[in-house]
Amino acid sequence: MAVLLTKGSKVICQGFTGAQGTFHSERAIEYNTNIVGGVTPEKGGTKHLGVPVFNTVEEAKKITGCNASGVFVPPPFAADAILEAVEAELELVVCITDGIPTSDMQRVRREIKGSKTRLVGPNCPGVLTPGVGKIGIIPGHICKPGRIGVVSRSGTLSYESAVQTAELGQSTIIGIGGDPVNGTNFVDALELFLDDPETDGIVLIGEIGGTAEIDGANFIKSWKNNKKPVAAFVAGAAAPKGRKLGHAGAIVNSGDETADAKKDALRSAGVEVADTITRIGDAMRKAMGV
Repeated sequence: MAVLLTKGSKVICQGFTGAQGTFHSERAIEYNTNIVGGVTPEKGGTKHLGVPVFNTVEEAKKITGCNASGVFVPPPFAADAILEAVEAELELVVCITDGIPTSDMQRVRREIKGSKTRLVGPNCPGVLTPGVGKIGIIPGHICKPGRIGVVSRSGTLSYESAVQTAELGQSTIIGIGGDPVNGTNFVDALELFLDDPETDGIVLIGEIGGTAEIDGANFIKSWKNNKKPVAAFVAGAAAPKGRKLGHAGAIVNSGDETADAKKDALRSAGVEVADTITRIGDAMRKAMGV
């Protein structure tokens, strides 16, 4: 079954004919993702990578029946691209773009509330369901079909988690990104995996900064029935106070935002926490008792 990206997904790419849109759409097509078209304003009516190009998302949906989009649009225009997909009522929008102004994303958050669209990102590696398809930049060859759900703020560590859980395989990998204003968060992803009958265990990869991991730990504590084993790793334990790392959200401003505070919260929720990056897979296996 997996989550978010399934066999029923019909995917378009916004920013389709640009360099990044082209490159990653080629990789998605190679991975057998159901790419049904793309959007680049003023290039509608042409073909690119063997599928039609449209001027708008609305037009693409009308012709192809698309229900998901990957956004590879430059930062000044990315928020409008997201909102165009929201207005067209696509079910899933995955925004890879880095560097979108926070004020733009605050506008997106306001307008997406109550809509039919789930946003993943921005500034994220995307979503991949092994054997089904991918939206974004996650390397397909390192992912294996299986029953472990992965949710990560870090792109690179989502890849590392896939490698370390290769013998268990993954149901879906969700890179939520590290920006302070984003769409899907840890609680959202945990809820999706908890409700998915084809996900048996969950890997959560956090970072210093923000309180998303604390929120995730509190959500895990609230589970009454259908509990699933969770393993976690929190990056940035050695970072100096106040130091910005790779993501805009990875800035420590309070005690609750440190790696130690997040690890303690996750452990108190019954999560098996890996102390080093090389132990993520071991933590998942221990949590599952295998």
